[in-house]
Amino acid sequence: MSLSANVSEKAALIWAIADKLTGVYKPHEYGEVILPLTVIRRFDCILADTKDAVLAKYETVKNLPMRDVLLRNASGKAFYNTSKFTFERLLDDPDNIEANFRDYLNGFSENVQDILEKFKFDSQITTMANKGILYIVIKEFTIPKANLHPDVISNLEMGYIFEEIIRRFSEAHNEDAGQHYTPREVIQLMVNILFYDDNDMLSGNNVAKTIYDPACGTGGMLSVAEEYLHKLNASTELMAFGQELNDQTFAICKADMLIKGNNADFIKDGNTLSDDQFEGQTFDYILSNPPFGREWKNEKAAVEAEAKRGFAGRFGPGLPAASDGQMLFLLTAISKMKEPKDGGSRIAIIHNGSPLFTGDAGSGPSEIRRYILENDLLEAIIALPNDIFYNTGIATYIWVLSNKKTGTKREGKVQLINANGLYKKRRKALGNKRNDIPESAIAEITRLYGDFAESEISKIFDNSDFGYIKITVERPLRLNFAVSEDRIEYLTNPQTIPDLFDDLRDPEERNGEEYSPVAFKIVKALRTMDQNKVWYDENEFRNVLSQALTNSRIPDNKYAVEHLVRSLSVADPNAPIYLKRGKPQPDTTLRDTENVPLKEDIQTYFEREVLPFAPDAWIDEKKSKVGYEIPFTRYFYKYEAPKPSAEIMQEILSIEAELDGALAEVFGV
Repeated sequence: MSLSANVSEKAALIWAIADKLTGVYKPHEYGEVILPLTVIRRFDCILADTKDAVLAKYETVKNLPMRDVLLRNASGKAFYNTSKFTFERLLDDPDNIEANFRDYLNGFSENVQDILEKFKFDSQITTMANKGILYIVIKEFTIPKANLHPDVISNLEMGYIFEEIIRRFSEAHNEDAGQHYTPREVIQLMVNILFYDDNDMLSGNNVAKTIYDPACGTGGMLSVAEEYLHKLNASTELMAFGQELNDQTFAICKADMLIKGNNADFIKDGNTLSDDQFEGQTFDYILSNPPFGREWKNEKAAVEAEAKRGFAGRFGPGLPAASDGQMLFLLTAISKMKEPKDGGSRIAIIHNGSPLFTGDAGSGPSEIRRYILENDLLEAIIALPNDIFYNTGIATYIWVLSNKKTGTKREGKVQLINANGLYKKRRKALGNKRNDIPESAIAEITRLYGDFAESEISKIFDNSDFGYIKITVERPLRLNFAVSEDRIEYLTNPQTIPDLFDDLRDPEERNGEEYSPVAFKIVKALRTMDQNKVWYDENEFRNVLSQALTNSRIPDNKYAVEHLVRSLSVADPNAPIYLKRGKPQPDTTLRDTENVPLKEDIQTYFEREVLPFAPDAWIDEKKSKVGYEIPFTRYFYKYEAPKPSAEIMQEILSIEAELDGALAEVFGV
């Protein structure tokens, strides 16, 4: 039986135990029982071989201060259980199942107790006992098909099983399963690249390295990385560090680390964005699949406070929009890189398409891209096939970053790999996962990355190819002035000059009231002016207007005159350029922007692309901004000619014929 089939079968058998919960729990609550019990049963099976030895040792050392170390030695693991009970022994006394089960759980070492606490399982024990199903459920976990002993289920398989159970639980709960874990073939690809050509790791003896995941979920990425490395070099130690927000997945991750003999204290719970548990620490390798499209409003105060520290904190380059925090994880990963003099670091992190291009020049996302590219941190971006994740079918990308590019063929360069077509269709969809990346495709993508050469699906760019200067192009303001009836009507709209004519309302709204005395006088004064004349000289118009107001005995009001002049003017392409203090003023309605590639001279671009169409235009250099974006899809776009109309028509006729046949079959026509 294949790994995938074995995992699916075991996960299905475990999840089937949920049938015993029917009536007591709703389907979306099943995971709150099944997940912790699966973890506990895994511990139970692992400790079974040394159970009696631990109990014997406990009787002799239970009063000693060093008992924890001695009991760990007796169990042969980093954890133990001093209760006389096991899952099987609990079945010997059905009448006292609740008390005995609690005694069993209390017998676990403190590090397991911490894990169980995160599951908030105590209340579930009470509920199951009160409803008379606790014994039944525990018994189900003791049947041969639910055997979770390491001889039957490897650590790798167990990780898959946990994730499959979480997926089923998330589906029942209408939650996002993908926030907890990543398909293993994706992790395999990331790990391949993460360790690619690392001679210290591949050939060194007794080398110790560190790896970090700021959104570690169930620890799948850390586990695959460790497993892969040990296949390459069994003498190398990879110390795994991670932080996870979700209590259940944190508990599973920490349990997995305990089971494998890793230091479970390196797995921290908490919100990475607002409460970095590894502040000031750096790591050799960083990999992650952080949540994307998730708001960070709840963390806003803490994140913005850290951003004010500039590069003394994690968010010096800038902040993304509050609607999507994935680039905050990217900055967190960058902040955990070792200095090049200390060996440097490499990062592999998954993002959707948003970090490639969202945000205009000068915005937070653009400034983050600018920082990454101008500091030569980006090695490659790999476009993954669609529909390979359990929770989404959208485009996803692996970003590969390193601060070890200096002096290599990658210095000053970025590689884009379009692996969108390298997949195999699944026989049966798993959530939104309809495609897999086969081993052959993983090997091919890894080769493309390693070769660092141009091909149909691999392209090499200079860092500066993604940069541009956003220039603001201004056109001169040209105005004429008049007191025609339509302009007076516009003027008397309360939205035109609300501070001056706040009581100039529509007649229906006035309920028969007249304009205020001042407003009425102003309108009357305007009508004394030549309503057929058009002025092109503002000063001349201003003088005539002021004289009309004076003649109507309206007090001199510079504010009123200024706003009247402005409101009685309209744009006129044939009018002379409007000057203020001798300088041409811009027409904001004609304002435009152009993105000039960094590699191109701005003036040359302007003369070629703008002046032939707008000879009177100029650049407002004060508004110029540097921006960066990575238009990945554009670089791999291939034009496909539309089908001939005759072929399209034939397809339509064929569909119509099929529909007619189906209708005839249904209605017997």
